[in-house]
Amino acid sequence: MTSTEETDRPERLSVTHHTVDGVRVATLFGEIDHTTKDALRDALLPADGTAPRVVADLSGVSFMDSSGINVFIFAHQHLSDLQGWLRIAAPQEAVLRVLTLIGVDTVIDCHPTLEDALGV
Repeated sequence: MTSTEETDRPERLSVTHHTVDGVRVATLFGEIDHTTKDALRDALLPADGTAPRVVADLSGVSFMDSSGINVFIFAHQHLSDLQGWLRIAAPQEAVLRVLTLIGVDTVIDCHPTLEDALGV
């Protein structure tokens, strides 16, 4: 694939945001890999530094490689430094397998549903 074809491809990761009781929810759809890691970082770490409590809803993510793991660890550390936290919600089986194999689920709270992650 040439670089021209790469730029013609639609975004492989899309993000929507909303806030629930002061918690920023980033709902992700698509794939997380080296080509989408910057979009993931931007989704988890807002530029203005607000909402140090973030839930990443991964129910729409079908694939994640080590690039995503690195972003999640970085975001977790950054938000913790701001006295906040990062939680992962509703990862699909393939993504959950990656999180557990690497041990991310022992560092970042992983919840089976968005409601559980929000404590609703």
